[in-house]
Amino acid sequence: FDPCASGKNRSLEDFVERNAIVEVAQGLLHDGLCGDVIAQASAAGVDQCAEFAHVQGHALTAVQDMQYWGASLSLYRVLAGSFLGAPLAVKHIGARDVVLLKLVGFNIVVVHGGGPQIESLLARVGKKGEFIQGMRVTDAETMEVVEMVLGGQVNKDIVNLINQHGGKAVGLTGKDGNFIRARKLMLENRDIPGDLIDIGQVGDISQIDPSLIALLDTGAFIPVIAPIGVGKAGETYNINADVVAGKIAEVLKAEKLVLLTNTPGVLDQKGDLITGITPKQIDDMVADGTLSGGMLPKIGSALDAARSGVRN
Repeated sequence: FDPCASGKNRSLEDFVERNAIVEVAQGLLHDGLCGDVIAQASAAGVDQCAEFAHVQGHALTAVQDMQYWGASLSLYRVLAGSFLGAPLAVKHIGARDVVLLKLVGFNIVVVHGGGPQIESLLARVGKKGEFIQGMRVTDAETMEVVEMVLGGQVNKDIVNLINQHGGKAVGLTGKDGNFIRARKLMLENRDIPGDLIDIGQVGDISQIDPSLIALLDTGAFIPVIAPIGVGKAGETYNINADVVAGKIAEVLKAEKLVLLTNTPGVLDQKGDLITGITPKQIDDMVADGTLSGGMLPKIGSALDAARSGVRN
């Protein structure tokens, strides 16, 4: 596959594996498709937000103009998290990332949370959010707020943002087509072995039907999924977004699972970034409290996905 018709053979993987936007942008610029910003195309020239967005915008336009729809790799990238709390420029860069990856042939699935937005609405109705081991305690009233925010406000904001940049995003919850089946989750108490904690309408995934996602992909749509599941009797369950993303990645046999977070990554007790970690180290870090709170479901989701064949 030679996306720039330059006579130089380069696979699509070469363009996207290390850094999707920079690699594609640099490749297009190198071959003169975006000649007016060649000066910004070097690896050192795209590290500033404004320059990065400028290069990225030209790359996206060029790929859209090229219309290489027949070059799909049929590989899934599952992205989890939310950039809606970021500055406006960063939100748009994130949306462009998603659209560009889809255009160059990857099947993208976006799974989002919405913790800050949920907390804001809970405060407006006089409630305070409670978390146990990184999981939100969800009574019936909180569940109504969660579904309103995740399935409504946040989901449609992300869909609209992606569509503004030329994508074809479609918002879903697990209730659509009953594609995320769940049962009530009883949380194991890490401090008291054998003790289970009832945290309300929080779900544990029992089954994911990938056919709806696959159907959307055939029409070049980008699924944007709110992590809400449905029980056998129609019960509504709040599910951690990282857990949903991991399970979807497993079911789709995704090439890559990307967890977006407002922290640099997994930090040791000194606050230094850890770039590699083993299951045994994870257990030790949970036991000594280094890993806690919202990082627990992220690590658990990533570990389960890796064990189930997700490569990256």
